[in-house]
Amino acid sequence: MSNPEIGILMLGLLVILIMLGFPIAFTLIAMAVGFGYYAIGDSIFNLLVQRTYGVMSNAVLIAVPLFLFMGYVVERSNILDKLFRSLQLASGNIPGSLAVASLATCTLFATATGIVGAVVTLMGLLAFPAMLKAGYDKRLASGVICAGGCLGILIPPSIMLILYGATTGVSVVRLYAAALIPGIMLAGLYIAYIIIRSWLQPHLAPKAPPEERNVPALQIVGMLMTSFVPLAVLIAAVLGAILFGLATPHEAAAMGAMGALLLALAYRQLTFGRLRESVFLTAKSTAMVCWLFVGSWAFSSVFSLLGGHHVIESWVMMLDLTPLQFLILAQVVIFLLGWPLEWTEIIVIFVPIFLPLLPIFGIDPLFFGILVALNLQTSFLTPPMAMSAFYLKGVAGDTVEIMEIFRGIVPHLGLVIVAMVIFYVFPEIATWLPGLLYG
Repeated sequence: MSNPEIGILMLGLLVILIMLGFPIAFTLIAMAVGFGYYAIGDSIFNLLVQRTYGVMSNAVLIAVPLFLFMGYVVERSNILDKLFRSLQLASGNIPGSLAVASLATCTLFATATGIVGAVVTLMGLLAFPAMLKAGYDKRLASGVICAGGCLGILIPPSIMLILYGATTGVSVVRLYAAALIPGIMLAGLYIAYIIIRSWLQPHLAPKAPPEERNVPALQIVGMLMTSFVPLAVLIAAVLGAILFGLATPHEAAAMGAMGALLLALAYRQLTFGRLRESVFLTAKSTAMVCWLFVGSWAFSSVFSLLGGHHVIESWVMMLDLTPLQFLILAQVVIFLLGWPLEWTEIIVIFVPIFLPLLPIFGIDPLFFGILVALNLQTSFLTPPMAMSAFYLKGVAGDTVEIMEIFRGIVPHLGLVIVAMVIFYVFPEIATWLPGLLYG
């Protein structure tokens, strides 16, 4: 039963309920059942069962719990303090060396875990006090921790790219290959900004005393070999297996989970309590993701049956946009949705609304996915609902005000937009590596 007005009402009501704080997954399911019963009667229950079975049997989503488990085990192996200290010593003579070491640590650790809250919280406990003690500007230090902690959304093995691939049907392997260079580029922009600003305004990031910088080179190499190298080898092995076709994403994720266990064992941190906690958190996060998918796919199906997609498509076509204008419109909408929502809701609920329009404008879903991944950095960084800021505030306490954290985040938001512009002008940044590896 096609009724576009009811479909648009359904979408508007969903946004209102989400902003009121209702649980996302169960709100989606409830609305899908309610509006679906109006549209197709009892058949909605069959549709819900089919969607649930489809999610639970989706081979792509098998990688989600395995990568999450890998991340939680690495997080609890207490490698972060050693990693940060070794990178701090290695970058001792660079302007803003503590901030640069923090960003490098965030990049590697976010790649290994992909869990924004965990990275921001741990770095807020470890690096943030160290920067304040060294006399760093609070806003500069806050921006570094918050922006660096969000890089795991973009840099493979990213859970977000798995969800985008499962939603759109784009190969996760190609998405990983496409996201690798843009992710490194964004991290490089953050580091370059910190170095330049620290050089121009040295009072914001004072150099460490000479006695803290004059550490024997062999000692630094030894520290890197026991902290940076093992984690880097684990990440390289997982990504290499995926990118070079040696394993599927879920096979590589299983290998990464085993590698994380061996790493924790080597650091003598693999206790039953930590293992149990990692399993519990993995099961909790996986259940959230799977039910979110069940709800979003059922909601999208009912929304399409009611004709809601056709209304949006007709409205966009009426605007007579060029491909560039459509991309700008889509990215502005996603940017604004990042204020009240997290990236999971944006990916599984709102991104599918744009997907039927991509062929009309001749836009590659792979290119669009990486652009969205860059944009979704803002979902954790955009005030007033910047979750990374609240994660940092939660561990920093009274040492920094929330408005200072917001002000520190703003320059990094600008760098995300710069990265998106660079990526649009030079799309080969993402398309070169997949083309080289897979044709």
